[in-house]
Amino acid sequence: MLFNIICQRIHIFAAKVGIFFDIAKFICFFLQKSSFSCIIQKKVLSLHPNSLFMAKLLIIDDERGIRNTLREILADEGHEVDVAENGKSGLEMAQAKAYDLIFSDIKMPEMDGMEVLKALKNGENDENGDATLNGDCPVVMISGHGDVETAVQALKLGAYDFLLKPLDLNRILITTKNALESKSLKQETKQLRKKISAKGPQMVGESAAITRVREIIDKVAPTEARVLITGPNGTGKEVVAHLIHEQSARAAGPMVEVNCAAIPSELIESELFGHMKGSFTGAVKDRAGKFEQADGGTLFLDEIGDMSLAAQTKVLRALQESEITRVGSDKAIKVNVRVLAATNKDLPKEIEAGNFREDLFHRLNVIPIHVPALNDRLEDIPLLVDYFAAQICAEQGIALKTFEPAAIKALQSKDWTGNIRQLRNVVERLIILAGNKITAEDVNLYA
Repeated sequence: MLFNIICQRIHIFAAKVGIFFDIAKFICFFLQKSSFSCIIQKKVLSLHPNSLFMAKLLIIDDERGIRNTLREILADEGHEVDVAENGKSGLEMAQAKAYDLIFSDIKMPEMDGMEVLKALKNGENDENGDATLNGDCPVVMISGHGDVETAVQALKLGAYDFLLKPLDLNRILITTKNALESKSLKQETKQLRKKISAKGPQMVGESAAITRVREIIDKVAPTEARVLITGPNGTGKEVVAHLIHEQSARAAGPMVEVNCAAIPSELIESELFGHMKGSFTGAVKDRAGKFEQADGGTLFLDEIGDMSLAAQTKVLRALQESEITRVGSDKAIKVNVRVLAATNKDLPKEIEAGNFREDLFHRLNVIPIHVPALNDRLEDIPLLVDYFAAQICAEQGIALKTFEPAAIKALQSKDWTGNIRQLRNVVERLIILAGNKITAEDVNLYA
């Protein structure tokens, strides 16, 4: 009897528990279908606030429930969240404040989400012509009536992502995290590019001689004309070549450098034009030469005055016919290359001595640029010293050291036979050996 009573109680309890779970399942199913399911999910899921770095977010949506839902979720993650009830007010807020991420509904009165997206991505200018919108800010579009065509259109206009209602909590958090990380990576990339650009070749100086060189570079760089750069060693002829390439239509292509003086005469042809496997001892495989490697870009032949006459003949043919032949092959290869050349030698004298081909000289010397010696532009030394000091201190990881006016005058009184290269070495020596302020006595002692 007692046993039967206990069994009845257990059955009743189990039935009640079963009803409870059925009700719970129904509630969960209903909430999943609701646009506000993420509110309840937020309360149930164990999340870690501030899992992302704090960012400034803007939510543009004409539905108050959606705005409040997103604001609560993202604010709990540690972000600063603003809301706008329509596209027009959202744009005004985006103009007044720099946001890291923007969520925008598509179907809104007055101004729909696509119009908002276009304005955000294309940017707008104020009456002074200054940009008022940051086109780099990622925009996530939200729609309750999404289709593939709408999503594709939004992405083409520059949207970062496309979310469908009912909003899913995990999707919101993952999209936010990825969008913010993407924006951060883009900013880091821009900063790195600026640093790389700052470390790249620069022509420092305001003297009449260097200003003239800069003017010629600006004129010749956009053209396809060949340039012969002359000047003593250490004056920066390679800097001129790099600046011409960077300002040309070939800037996106490769710039290949060849130091003709550093390559043995018996290997210069293979280096420039490539070779076929077995064409000579050590040619274990086919190899493209510098002309082929520079196809679509610029080939810089440094110290061309030291090139052998045999190689000069082949270079002349390559310039005349825009084609080369690898060593050990009889097949011509078309190349599209702009050639820049540099030398510290007096090529007309080399021609008289029979060391350089006159026809090659005239092929290369379409636009001559002579880089002046440092002794001919002593007025540029203060700017050069400041430039090198900042560069060297940054490389050494030390505080910037300054040069007293008397130290600059002492440097200007020196004979700079090694030109810019020599000056940089002296500045580096002074920064390492002298104190925080470099004096004329330091210059006399260490220069």
